[in-house]
Amino acid sequence: MRRLTQMAVASIATAALAFTVTGCGDDSGDGDSGKGGADKGAALAYDIGGRGDLSFNDAAAAGFDQAKKEFGWEGMEVEPNEGETDADKIQRLTDLAKKGYNPVIAVGFVYSKAVGEVSKKFPKTNFGIIDDPVEGKNIANLVFNEEQASYLAGVAAAKVTKSKTVGFIGGVETPLIKKFEAGYVQGVKDTDSSVKVEVKYLTQPPDFSGFADPAKGKSAAEGQLDAGADVIYHAAGGAGNGAIEAAATAGKWAIGVDSDQYNAPTLAKFKDKILASATKNATGAVYNLIKSVHDKKPQSGEQRYGLKGDGVGLTESNPAYTAMTDVVEAVNAAKAKIVSGEITVKTEP
Repeated sequence: MRRLTQMAVASIATAALAFTVTGCGDDSGDGDSGKGGADKGAALAYDIGGRGDLSFNDAAAAGFDQAKKEFGWEGMEVEPNEGETDADKIQRLTDLAKKGYNPVIAVGFVYSKAVGEVSKKFPKTNFGIIDDPVEGKNIANLVFNEEQASYLAGVAAAKVTKSKTVGFIGGVETPLIKKFEAGYVQGVKDTDSSVKVEVKYLTQPPDFSGFADPAKGKSAAEGQLDAGADVIYHAAGGAGNGAIEAAATAGKWAIGVDSDQYNAPTLAKFKDKILASATKNATGAVYNLIKSVHDKKPQSGEQRYGLKGDGVGLTESNPAYTAMTDVVEAVNAAKAKIVSGEITVKTEP
């Protein structure tokens, strides 16, 4: 039901955007001129799953909401449609830039080609892309050391497992999600080399439904539970909600991702079994970019967020986690070693 609602919202938003772009005289100029309409604040183009995924998109949305409230901008949010092409994404970002939104922020590496092309047509507009480096003087690359936070998740998993088997579920097998796997497996093995890690990816590119299908996440988690896993870490966006449900229903531990999923309202009935979440501060990254444009000092180039400066991390919201002092101490010790450079976390399995 949620996915149908998102598709409906996306269709309405796209139709409304198309109407306003074609219906205003000041937007009828050539897009290649690099001139948009009147400045209306920021625009956020969501990744698969959109607002309400309780994970990656929601983290970006929180930064967008904070900026809208602080700066009093109108703003615009648009969501993708299932099965869309790069051409659809290019058109979406073009429409936003023509309308005068600045910056235009794309959530996710799926927008790489679109940001690269559209940013050249609108050199006076600032663009941001999360999770993928795209070259351009007017592009800010908001990137994270996901492997570092995942390493901490692996340390925690290895410390709490009783079955000596833990799981990792990736939404789509891409280089980005492999970073999560690499860090997690390394954290597990550095903590206890005898622990087995079950790894499962929900889909392969170009099928990106693995980020938005909770049923697939639940099924994958149930398979890992059957294989003996008693801790499951997911990097699967909205599909990971199904993995959390399966683990919690079985009385086992789940580790969330991107946002603090312990505090997600729609996961409240499973929260006691959400040990922690490996987060990346997409909220702060989105807000910082918007603020830089508001201050007329726009960010560009790589804006990297890691354990140093708390750009990524492992949450401590669950009282059950903080009560495990040996686990917390092990995670904090690992964090200190990563920040100091004593531990280098792999970015590939």
